[in-house]
Formats: sequence, C-alpha cells, structure tokens
Amino acid sequence: MSTGAVERSWCVVVPHHGTGARLARHRLADELADLVPPPLLADLVAVLAELVGNAVRHADPLPGGVVRVAWRLRPGPTGPAVQLRVTDGGSGAGPRMRTASPDAIDGRGLHIVSGLASRWGVDRDGLGQSVWAEFDPTGTARPDLVAAG
Repeated sequence: MSTGAVERSWCVVVPHHGTGARLARHRLADELADLVPPPLLADLVAVLAELVGNAVRHADPLPGGVVRVAWRLRPGPTGPAVQLRVTDGGSGAGPRMRTASPDAIDGRGLHIVSGLASRWGVDRDGLGQSVWAEFDPTGTARPDLVAAG
C-alpha cells in the first residue's frame, strides 16, 4: 500500500443500467487497491455499489443515459480520507432511508451507507443530484471534503 501524501481524484461515467454499478466497483477497486487499507476498500466498494445501484433504480440518467461516479482520496496522518460522489439526473422524491421488514428484499441500501460511511448526504443543482458518502479515518466528518448541500 502506498503512503504518498498527494490528494487524488477520479471521475468515471458509467451506463444508467445494472452494469453501471459493477463497472464502477471494479474501477474503484483497481484504482484504490494500493492506496487504502483493505477493510476501507471493502467499505468503499460496498457503498459505491449501493449509491450507483440506487441511482440506476430510482433516478433519471444524466444526458447520454449515464451516471457520473467520482471519488477523492486525501491522505492524512491517521489514514486516508475518501469521498465518493454519484451524480444522476435526479428523481422526484430524492434519496431517503426506509424501514425494511426482515422479509423485505430491498430498502436497506442507505442504512448500509450510513453504517459504513462517516457521513453522507445529497446535493442538488440544475442538472440533477449528487449523493455523496465520506470516509474519515477518525470516523468524523471533514468539512474540507464535504460539499455544501
């Protein structure tokens, strides 16, 4: 695992389709495998899969039938801080946590995001919405990684 102290950012566009989450997961894992500890990488992959899956299932695509996926890595003295951001064309209701019964086949995604990330939220603009999740090694939110919402 690299210990370089340089902030890095990535942005990829994936199809607004079920394969989009798989493509995003693989790209994130490939890019960050040598830059973050394996337990953090596992959490990042799980959360990104949820966010892209939710964008495909519940929101409109961006122009061109796509979803934009971005992540930013900021090394720090106690470990790396990472922010994931998934931008789609938006939806009428916006993301919300639901209560799922034990027998429900869905409705747990944002609970997973909330449980694994230090903080998450939604930003809206004229193009659509971005759902972001932040991972801080101290477990607290870093204002310099969070966009105002």
